[in-house]
Amino acid sequence: MNNMTIRVIVAVLFGPLIILISYLGGNYLFGMILLFGAIGIGEYLWRNLGKRYILFWVLTYLFVLAMLAAAIKLDYSYGAALLAGYFLIIGMLLSIRSEEPAELFKTMTVLLWGTVYIGLLYPFLYLIRDFTEIGGDWMLFLFGSLWLSDSMAMWIGKGFGKSKLAPTVSPNKTVAGFVGGLTGGIIVAVILGFWRLSQIPLPYLIIAGLLISFVGQLGDLVESMWKRAIGIKDSSKIIPGHGGVLDRFDSTLFAAPTLFVFLKYFVYN
Repeated sequence: MNNMTIRVIVAVLFGPLIILISYLGGNYLFGMILLFGAIGIGEYLWRNLGKRYILFWVLTYLFVLAMLAAAIKLDYSYGAALLAGYFLIIGMLLSIRSEEPAELFKTMTVLLWGTVYIGLLYPFLYLIRDFTEIGGDWMLFLFGSLWLSDSMAMWIGKGFGKSKLAPTVSPNKTVAGFVGGLTGGIIVAVILGFWRLSQIPLPYLIIAGLLISFVGQLGDLVESMWKRAIGIKDSSKIIPGHGGVLDRFDSTLFAAPTLFVFLKYFVYN
């Protein structure tokens, strides 16, 4: 089977499972987020540090999992407080090592970036689900918009794309593809506006769909920038046809906080 066939099969098998867990919420969703977070930080640390800095591997793993659990089960502010503690501990431990200061500061920056990226952004998936009684429908809206946006961007980009969107970060992405991706969010907004979210004014849904698609595509570029910087194509090979967990959920990590803020301050204010 070619890579595209494998990609479609995996999406058909696991896409509905992710949606089901999103609707179930509670400990099912908490467990899924914790699993994705654990795999994601492992991918990140392996790609950046390899077998070096084992102590920092362990500390980062523990803090990221603790941040996820605290932000979800207690309050988001507890996750942020743990990040501050992590910053202090990592900074002090690195400052007494014998490497060059420039290398130590680079290591600290890399560790902090990954910890914020995974430990403080993943919890928003749970916060969206738990925010309203129809949180499951908003999760469907989020994932549906991102997945269709990704497909539309690829199809339209291949068919009509000429001008490069970010040539040094992601050479295959085009302006036409980016605009085409925005239509994915609009399509999902219209469908769910007549199906699961009919109580929400359609203009709000269209704005939300555009925001998810817009920020999601930019979030994909952020991870592409990271991967280009260290010379890799995928964060790992754990998901056949898709790469790693960070590859599959890069856009989600930026879109989920965006949707949560929109729901809290504009839809349910």
